[in-house]
Order: sequence, then structure tokens, then C-alpha cells
Amino acid sequence: MKNVLPRFQRPLQGIAEPKTDVSYWDKAMDAYDAKSYRQSLIETINYINPAILANKNTAEDLNLVHNQGSAEIQVSIDQNTFSVKAPFLRIAEGTNKVALFRKVAEVNFAPLTLAQIHLSGKELWFEFSMPITLCQPYKVYDVLREISVFADDYDDEFVEKYKADFYKESNTQPLTGEEAETAWQQISDILEDYKNYSAFFKEKRWNDFQWDITVISILKIVNMPYTHGALRTKLQEYVTNMFDGKIDFQYRIDKGTNFMQELLQKSKEDYLKDLYHADAFISLKWRSSVQILQDEVKRFENTVNSYVKNQDNFALCYYLQFNFLYMLYNFNVEEHQKNAIYDVLESVAGLEPNIAAPKLLKTYYAFLDGKTHTAAGKTKGKGFFAKLFG
Repeated sequence: MKNVLPRFQRPLQGIAEPKTDVSYWDKAMDAYDAKSYRQSLIETINYINPAILANKNTAEDLNLVHNQGSAEIQVSIDQNTFSVKAPFLRIAEGTNKVALFRKVAEVNFAPLTLAQIHLSGKELWFEFSMPITLCQPYKVYDVLREISVFADDYDDEFVEKYKADFYKESNTQPLTGEEAETAWQQISDILEDYKNYSAFFKEKRWNDFQWDITVISILKIVNMPYTHGALRTKLQEYVTNMFDGKIDFQYRIDKGTNFMQELLQKSKEDYLKDLYHADAFISLKWRSSVQILQDEVKRFENTVNSYVKNQDNFALCYYLQFNFLYMLYNFNVEEHQKNAIYDVLESVAGLEPNIAAPKLLKTYYAFLDGKTHTAAGKTKGKGFFAKLFG
């Protein structure tokens, strides 16, 4: 097998994906500091998803309803109070109530930190409220993300495990025929590359790179904005486990390898049932800014510099590939930042490491310098990369 980097093709654009504009966050923080609490709340919601308040009179009391995948997020704002509710599940005749309520009590302790799940008659609801004066942007963002993410994630799992009923039918849109074929081809390429590169690393006895190609493959699939349902839940579980430094490294490789074998065995139909467009109130990812992303890439600066110093282009290329994909997985980056990563991953696909490394480094140092204001190839500014490569 020729020693070149795996293929990469940017995912199809999701429908109604929340678009991040960091300027709204700055306005929210400034308004809160000025004790304009209601305005701060409005700007925080604009930061989360500008479409939510489009064409709304924000001077009046607001009652907002927007879907997050299979969940329905209900937000109320009056002159004094901010509240969020999300209908979750219905208790059915065959529901295992004892097991379900025990699990709900567990979830209310962790991972929930602000919201709580309440039982109202035969319905379970996520709920949270607080005075407008306490609506600090970080807190508002965290509670809306917490309810949106867990209401959407847990309903499928609880329906399957405890035989509860969905509160309402999911508001989803299937991929068009052309989109489905494109998405399936992308997943097929990812799986084929995994199979080939895994075999190559095994032949070379480069065991550590089994972790790299496993993580890269999983992240490529889970980062597709139309990956949902049980597939997304399972992929997220393995992302968490693969990056958990408390778990033995070889154990993570073995578990990841076994999971990839499961993915290789899944049929096209199995994949397509979990590939669809769904409305989103908030991005599943954490909020970002230039500074947040700079701090993130500084986290692995020493490793990058070590690979550069040792001219280990092969390790550097795989290290930067999975870290760029992991950034997209974790952070709700702005469009130009996402495109900077997509641009470079597409440009290095199929290249030998010594040719690909400078391209990946250029994008890495652009993030480190906070200069990703244009596409990666047009980034301006004399950062560390510029000093190295002129």
C-alpha cells in the first residue's frame, strides 16, 4: 500500500444548522455587565441560533418553540423570568416504570447540573427557570445546551430500554436520493480506508497508529451533521472512550478495533435509517471563539513542535488530522474556521506525509495565531509557521 494520507471529503451541508456569530456573545456579555439582563438574554439566544428570534418582537413577552432533533424545546421569557421546558417521554402501559424512574433519578444527579427531569401525570419533562437578573450568558447557554442535548439523546435510549413512548413524533426530514447516495459513498470510503490503513499498520507493526486511524474514521462519520439516532449515540460513546486517558491505551485500541468491525458489518440500509436532517435549537458542540480555539491548539503545541523538530512528518500528519476533526467534534466553530479545516483536509488527502505536513502545519499555526479569518490558503499574518517556512 502506498504511504499516503486517507481520503477526505467534507460532509453535505445540514439543513437549518445553527450558525455561530461570536459578535452576539460579546454583545450578551456587555449587556449583562451593564445590567441590561433581558437584552443579554436575547443576545445569548441570538448567539446560540439567530433564526430562533428572527422576525420576533423581542420587546414583548416571548414563547418560543423549536425542535432539537426528536426533542421539543419550549422557552418562555417575560419581564421577570426565563424558563425552559422540554417534553421528554410518555409513560405507556408496558413501560418498566421502576427501572425508568431509577434511571431518571440517576440522570438528575449526573450528567444534569442545572435542569431536572420532572414527572407530570404520565409525562416526563425537562424543566428549569430563573429570574431574568440571574441570566448570565454562560448559565443560559449551559442550561439550553444541557436540556437540548440530553432531551434529544436520551429519548431514543429510554424508549428502547424501558418501553416508554416518545412524547411526539420526531420532526425530521429524510435525505434526498442524491444526498443519501453521496453520504453512503462517503461512509463507504471512510470504512474502506480504515480497513486498508488498519491492515497496513498491522503489517508494519505500527500499533499506536491503529488508534489514530480508528479515531479519524469515527470522527469523520460522527461529524456529519445528518448522523443521528442510535448510530450517533454509539459513535459519541466511542469518541469519549477513545480519548479517555484514564483507560489503558491498548484497551482503547482493542475496543475501538472491535467497534470498527461492527461498523464494517453494517449494511447500507442500517446506516441510512440513522442518516437524516433534523431541526436544531442549539449546536451539540461547545461554544467557541478565536481565544477558545487558540487555547485548544496550544494544548498540543509541544507535541506538534516535537514532531517538527524531529522531522517526523508521518506522525505529525496523523496527529493534526485527528486533532482538527476533534476540534470540529467539540466546538461550534464559525463557518470560516470550519472551512479552513475542511480545505486543508481535502487538500492533503492522497498526499505523501512530507508533502502534506507543511499544509497541515500552515492551518495549525493559523489557528494558533488566531488568523483564520479567511480560507486556510489565504490566511494572513506572520506567525510561527511563517518563521519556519518563510
